[in-house]
Amino acid sequence: MYDVKIKKLRDNAVVPTYGTEFAAGADLYAALDEAVTIEPGETKLVPTGFAFEIPTGYAGFVYARSGLATKRGLAPANKVGVIDSDYRGEVMTALHNHGKTAQTVEPGERIAQMVIAPYITANFILSDELDDTVRGEGGFGSTGRK
Repeated sequence: MYDVKIKKLRDNAVVPTYGTEFAAGADLYAALDEAVTIEPGETKLVPTGFAFEIPTGYAGFVYARSGLATKRGLAPANKVGVIDSDYRGEVMTALHNHGKTAQTVEPGERIAQMVIAPYITANFILSDELDDTVRGEGGFGSTGRK
């Protein structure tokens, strides 16, 4: 377990929590003063109330909470939010309503989950040739054939 400093930006912000001992994602909570309704097909920014000091070489990846997405159709509009280690602003979640009915997000409700994970930075090198593989140029669906 690593220490990650967080700065509380709103009085009603709830410190992220892990649902179980081995959960990869920490739940992020809605730091709202009042409930927000998201209409079908609509996206609204929901604040978490915190800024994070993510260590260099790591990023925070914000994913949907499976229950919220499957039961209520609410998930991050950008599918996965990426919080870079040099970002010090408030982490917000752009929640999109994929369902057919309006959904209300309550203050203090769990809205997303964040996984802090390492990444590598690539040095892209132009080349006329790439190494051959068994798959080759097989694209979408190519590995599902028998």
